[in-house]
Parts: sequence; C-alpha cells; structure tokens
Amino acid sequence: MQTIDRAMQVIKVLNESDIVRWYSITDLSKECKLPVSTMHRLLQSMIKHGLVQQDPDLKLYSMGNTWLEYGLKMYDTFDFVGLIRPEMEKLMHEVEESVYFSKPIGSEALLMERIDCPHNPIRIYDQLGLRIPMNIGAANKVMLANMPKDEALKIVNELVTEEDSESFLKLLETIRKQGYGESHGEKTKGTSSVAAPIFNHSNELIGALSIGYVNFNLSVERQRFLIEKIIQYGLRISVKLGSKK
Repeated sequence: MQTIDRAMQVIKVLNESDIVRWYSITDLSKECKLPVSTMHRLLQSMIKHGLVQQDPDLKLYSMGNTWLEYGLKMYDTFDFVGLIRPEMEKLMHEVEESVYFSKPIGSEALLMERIDCPHNPIRIYDQLGLRIPMNIGAANKVMLANMPKDEALKIVNELVTEEDSESFLKLLETIRKQGYGESHGEKTKGTSSVAAPIFNHSNELIGALSIGYVNFNLSVERQRFLIEKIIQYGLRISVKLGSKK
C-alpha cells in the first residue's frame, strides 16, 4: 500500500502543474519528500508500466501514455462520442459560447469535456480534468440539487459553513424546481454560467451540461436565451440516454 500511495503522490505532482510538464528526479524527491534513491526505484517501476515516461536526453520525467489509454477507454464508456458530444457541438453552434460537461466525483466535480466556439474570440478556458468543489459554480449546484438528498446533504455539510447551510439548501431546492442553475463570478470575475442536469436510463444523475460566457453587457434577452437552450439540451441529452424524467 505504501508503494501505491507513493506512486500516486508522484502522479499528482506530475499532473497538477499547468506550466511544468517535465520534472527532474531531484524536484520530484523534494515535492514528494522522498530520498532520491527511493524515488529512482519508484520511477523505474512506474516506467515499466507506462505510468511515467523519461526523456532519454534531458533525464526528466513526465506522465506516461498509459493514463491517456485508460482515460480514452473511460471516456468512451460515458457515451460521449456517440450521444453526448454531438449534442454539445450543436448547442455550441446555437449559442456560440463554450459548452461543458461535468461529472460528480465525491465532494468535487470533474470537468470531462469542453467544446469551444471557434467564432467567439473571447473564451473561458477551464482545463479538462479540472476538479472544482461541488458548492461552486452552476454545474456543480445543479448536480447537488438533483442528487439523492442524503448524498447532497453530506457534501453540503462538508463544504458549506453551518451559518450558510440553510440558505444554500434553499437555493438548491429552487434550482431543482426550476430545472437549471446559474453562477455569476464565483470562479472567475466577469464570467457566468448556466447549467442543467443530465440523467441516464435509470433516471440517475450522471452529470451536468453548462454554458460558460463573459457577462459584460449581457442583455436580459440573451440571458433568457441561454437558459432556454441549456434546459432544452439538458433534456435532449437525458432522453437520448434513456431518461424518462
């Protein structure tokens, strides 16, 4: 178990930086608080399994291609290619904004897919694989609002202060009833998002569809249009997945 914990610690370091992609063994040892000799043995083992790769000339280390292979297989199991992604592309063309699909992972949401509008010069860039606490953002709140109540309450109690809990739960109930959620400047100042839940054939929540946009000079008509579209496409995707909601 200790080896697995150490290996995942290495992967976390290699994966968490948006700037540094390759690390020296010395840097990895410092980040993981492990002796260089221990790190060397660990890296050699991980290289054998494709979890880590090494530049033969620079002697630097990065994420291995095995993660990409596993990720693509997992990606395919969520019906992105055949069902969800085509609808996301249609929505993107209709609203000319970035469109996202997020999936709940415990008390966080994982950004699974993003489709940017090629005609819109102003984009909100959120990296795929980004994890965001479930109490932040339209997509996350709409997922919380449509989860089983005991599951949602557990997450809310973990992330929201006791004094804010009651008002937050009331907000979730409003979101659930209206069928969509909104967020304004929570994560990035000057940006907003609207989101709708996605359900599968068992009427279980599997994620959320959202539109991200810059809210400068946004008209009421444009806001209503985006809300109408996110509700429409949330329902369309859910129906394609077999939902009876």
